[in-house]
Amino acid sequence: MATTSTTGSTLLQPLSNAVQLPIDQVNFVVGQLSALLAAVWFRTYLHSSKTSSFIRHVVATLLGLYLALFCFGWYALHFLVQSGISYCILIGLGEEAMHNPMMIITQKITSLAYEIHDGMFRKEEELTPSQRRMPSLLEYLSYTCNFMGILAGPLCSYKDYITFIEGRSHHVAQSDKNGKEQPHCAEAEPSPNVAVTQKLLVCGLSLLVHLTVSSFFPVEHNVDEDFQASASWPTKVVYLYVSLLAARPKYYFAWTLADAINNAAGFGFRGYDENGEARWDLISNLRIQQIEMSTSFKMFLDNWNIQTALWLKRVCYERATLSPTIQTFVLSAIWHGVYPGYYLTFLTGVLMTLAARAMRSNFRHHFTGTPQLKLLYDVATWAATQVAVSYTVVPFVLLSVKPSLAFYSSWYYCLHIAGILVLLLLPVKKTPRGKTTHENVQLSRSKKFDETENSSGRNSFSATDSVCSQNREAASRRPSLHQ
Repeated sequence: MATTSTTGSTLLQPLSNAVQLPIDQVNFVVGQLSALLAAVWFRTYLHSSKTSSFIRHVVATLLGLYLALFCFGWYALHFLVQSGISYCILIGLGEEAMHNPMMIITQKITSLAYEIHDGMFRKEEELTPSQRRMPSLLEYLSYTCNFMGILAGPLCSYKDYITFIEGRSHHVAQSDKNGKEQPHCAEAEPSPNVAVTQKLLVCGLSLLVHLTVSSFFPVEHNVDEDFQASASWPTKVVYLYVSLLAARPKYYFAWTLADAINNAAGFGFRGYDENGEARWDLISNLRIQQIEMSTSFKMFLDNWNIQTALWLKRVCYERATLSPTIQTFVLSAIWHGVYPGYYLTFLTGVLMTLAARAMRSNFRHHFTGTPQLKLLYDVATWAATQVAVSYTVVPFVLLSVKPSLAFYSSWYYCLHIAGILVLLLLPVKKTPRGKTTHENVQLSRSKKFDETENSSGRNSFSATDSVCSQNREAASRRPSLHQ
């Protein structure tokens, strides 16, 4: 029988027993599926053209708090207490205190705090609406506790959320890859139905893989004494990669479902590509193909938990004056929680990132002469990246110190030693921060949404007038809002 330990609702305990999953996981999945249905209803019947922003804020907040109560029971008070205290700090201490460390409680709270704080140092005409004024209590609660993101996110900026609630998300001017604004093309609001359907198919496949395959390749087997004693090195390497590969679908499921819920409500539209196709990836949290085909540690991180990487960039990396990469990884470990495995993973991640950067800057240019050399480099770096990432994140899954150190000991800390030797022996090219692609580890939004997508066939916005004409032609082919 599945565990009954939960502070949330036990209404679905019979279903939990039937599928042999813990009740808290069943509650989460049912809660997210309910949020998906609520999102469709929200976009259809509470569209910004039919009702006021006030009503949309109230409904989004109340539904979010109900889902939190269903999944977490009285623990849901944490959402209200945390948000309430933080809002009192925002109001009581004023804008001058936006930089205060006590504001680092959650991603949304700190993101909002820095949006307002940064607005203090810009000209009035350069400020966004979210930087010109403090949010009301209702707007604040709606942003932090709305039903679309209260269970699994993803993080979004306050500006983007308010733009969505007020029905301006498809009216705002879009930007090209150089940061220049395009003129707005007047046309019907795009439908998210195709994007939502595609993401739900990914969710279904990810869940199926998680339920059927993951149990056959537990990460814990990497530290099994019999396995360590009897397995050959090639077997250890292959099993390490396969076990961590099998551990990823649960994240693909949760994050893609969260993205689909927001899209179903009409949130997440990011303009059109040069072919006139709507892009619903404003708050997407991962790109699976790029993750699995990563040829560098940086490329993997660029496409994994994207919104958290952007948050780390805004609140830490861009503000750190000393060792920004190290500070960013440490903050990431602290934000994840208190388990020692998190710290072992992120400290190892610092070493792997710096070593990979040094290797790339010293050797990559030697393999760009011919397609054959480039292919050889890509295959070798793909294999090295997948093993390095798997090696790094084992403690993140195991959580405890003893099994994590047992794993690294069984590998003789070989990648740690290799990383240190690379940093000691290879020259590191020093360049001013902000002027090098190597310095912006995992954190450049323009690269995330322009360079990476260009390489996968999805192009950035074009600033030419021809795109507007093309969009208007394509509008007749796209589904309307209420399909």
